[in-house]
Amino acid sequence: MGIVRVAEDVEAGVVGAGGGGCSGGEVTEPLLRRCGKEEAEAKIRDEAEASDCGSEGQEAQDGGSSDSSLRMVLISTAVAVCGSFEFGTCVGYSAPTQSGIIDEVGLSISEFALFGSILTIGAMIGAVTSGRLADFLGRKMTMRISATICMFGWLSIHLAKSAIMLYFGRILLGFCTGVLSYVVPVFIAEIAPKNLRGGLATSNQLLICSGSSATYIIGALVAWRNLVLVGLVPCVLLLGGLFFIPESPRWLANVGREKEFHTSLQKLRGEDADISDEAIEIKEYIESLNSFPKARLQDLFLSKNIYAVIVGVGLMVFQQLGGINGVGFYASYIFSSAGFSGKLGTILIGIIQIPITLFGAILMDRSGRRVLLMVSASGTFLGCFMTGISFYLKAQGLFPEWVPTLALSGILVYIGAYSIGMGPVPWVVMSEIFSIDMKAIGGSLVTLVSWLGSFAISYSFSFLMDWSSAGTFFMFSAASLITMLFVAKLVPETKGRTLEEIQDSLNSRR
Repeated sequence: MGIVRVAEDVEAGVVGAGGGGCSGGEVTEPLLRRCGKEEAEAKIRDEAEASDCGSEGQEAQDGGSSDSSLRMVLISTAVAVCGSFEFGTCVGYSAPTQSGIIDEVGLSISEFALFGSILTIGAMIGAVTSGRLADFLGRKMTMRISATICMFGWLSIHLAKSAIMLYFGRILLGFCTGVLSYVVPVFIAEIAPKNLRGGLATSNQLLICSGSSATYIIGALVAWRNLVLVGLVPCVLLLGGLFFIPESPRWLANVGREKEFHTSLQKLRGEDADISDEAIEIKEYIESLNSFPKARLQDLFLSKNIYAVIVGVGLMVFQQLGGINGVGFYASYIFSSAGFSGKLGTILIGIIQIPITLFGAILMDRSGRRVLLMVSASGTFLGCFMTGISFYLKAQGLFPEWVPTLALSGILVYIGAYSIGMGPVPWVVMSEIFSIDMKAIGGSLVTLVSWLGSFAISYSFSFLMDWSSAGTFFMFSAASLITMLFVAKLVPETKGRTLEEIQDSLNSRR
């Protein structure tokens, strides 16, 4: 019931931010007055031209037209994905620090297990509040608050003398990751041109992988307290960079801030770009949404929204059932159990994640979302199956010289396949499939499901490995097979479409 109550509060945030109509039939002033198609279009074009003239001096400082527009989109994305890098450092921090924290602070194995998994508890809280924060305060302010809280979390861990301080800092980090996991991909999707949206959104996962890889590699070289600096740096960069990038134009339009909406869109598209058609499309879409009643939790399960919920929630469920958090949290333990160096194995994981995720980002808007998901799920199946075979051979005493190599190969194949598709694509699709009035509550639900799955897998993984190491990985491989069927039957292709075109396509499938 507590989750339902919080979700209802998230809905209120959508309306408070100028989303759907208010209860009792009271709605915000329409963004397009009901004055006929031609008059509305003329009005918007006039506003766009006025905004363009008003911001001419500022835009001239940014350089040429098309180059300037692409540069601003890239700069805005680069700033936002500092939050993604932060996400990765938070998730990856526990892997290389286990022995140092246990020895210095005196934690037991079970206490350190709690330290590792308690991140997901904070992330769940962040997940159910992320939509409301992002809609009420704006995308930029939400990222700014998250970065500030994250700094306090890292300082708590750095100064910790007891388990309580470690847990407190870890929960703060979890809250921030829960918020950032929602607001960063949504912000990128809302500022990017449709032909670049997939690739830019995939940079979210690329920087998450970069953050976790940095903690894996640097954590093998420095003490656990010094490793905190790797998490503090992206917070500082994010806080500073947010002063130099525009707010999401779609959010500004949704809250009725007309002048800022046009200024932001013009800045993102270039000084000489004609934004009138895009402005009309965005504002007409929001205007149509404002004619509907206030969004509620149960509205997610209406026929017009249920398909997006099934796709968004389903992808996150299968992402977690594939075992990524078990492998990520306990990589060193897995390698050691198979007779391979745990430290070397985690460093190799850190090395391969970044180039493969970058390759996936390049393919995102070329091959499409569905193809990457299918290829990725096939690879995670193969990787888990190979790892399961290695542990089966070890348990049966067969070909012992093959076990370490087969386990290493399986894990690296799994990580590589996950990084190219099942890691980034579900977040990209989540940011694309929900209508703007349902994006806050729908995105929060999907993010919450992701972190619930993360907690379930990370907490139960050690028990599953004690039960059967081979059986654990065979179960993960079976989940990957089911993922392939789910993608083939239900997941739509969103490559090359505007967010409004995606909604039209989803509505036609009802």
